[in-house]
This record gives sequence, structure tokens and C-alpha cells, in this order.
Amino acid sequence: MTDLERARAVFSRITYATEVTGCVIEAVGDGRATCSLTLTDAHRIGLGIPMGGAVFTLADFAFAVASNFDRDVYLSTGAEIRFLTPAKGRVLTAEAAPVHLGRRTCLYEVTVRDELGTLVSLVTVSGSLARKR
Repeated sequence: MTDLERARAVFSRITYATEVTGCVIEAVGDGRATCSLTLTDAHRIGLGIPMGGAVFTLADFAFAVASNFDRDVYLSTGAEIRFLTPAKGRVLTAEAAPVHLGRRTCLYEVTVRDELGTLVSLVTVSGSLARKR
């Protein structure tokens, strides 16, 4: 079984992100993760743009995968999202990468773009060590 297959199996238990929202893990490894979300009408507000909650769920899921796959377990202690430009495309991709990995805390940056290259949001997530692997 590949790392991607294992990650998808492990994180499929986060059913709000995977089943309800539709987030998919595209790549994982070395403390990083890329996840995607194909937008449907259910993800959009009346103006036709994605709801902030859908964008944040994708970013939060990417953080969870990046910071916990084959690593110590970190739980988010805070997050800040900046909505930069409404998505123009149909697929969002979140890329999570560590900025700081300490003994008890971490800080990740997550960028969310659409398939047209539009930078939709920038998210920073801090985490605290919950359990050693």
C-alpha cells in the first residue's frame, strides 16, 4: 500500500471533510499535504462563490493530514484565514507546509488555489502536540 493510499484510509475517518464536504487527499509526505475539493452548488453562496466554511474545511483538512500523517499527533490550537480572491474555477487545491516544527508546537501555512491559479486564501494554523507517535 502506498503512502497516499494509507493516508486516504486513515483520514477517511474525518467524515465531515471527506464525505460531507468532499475533500480528497492528492499527495502526502515529509510533513506536507495537498488536498482538493471539487466545488458543487452546495459549496456556493448566493453570489456563486464558494462559502468561506468550505474553503476553511479544505485548508483545515490539509493541515490535519500534513501535520499528522506518519508523525506525532498535533491538534490545531488556532487558525487564521485570509480570503484573498473568490475562486473562479471549479476545483480548489490546498497545499499545507510546515513553517515551524517545535518539540511541542507547530505552525503551518496552507495556500488554497483554484485550478486556474487564482490564490483564493492563505491560512496559518498553529498546533500543539497531543500525542507522541
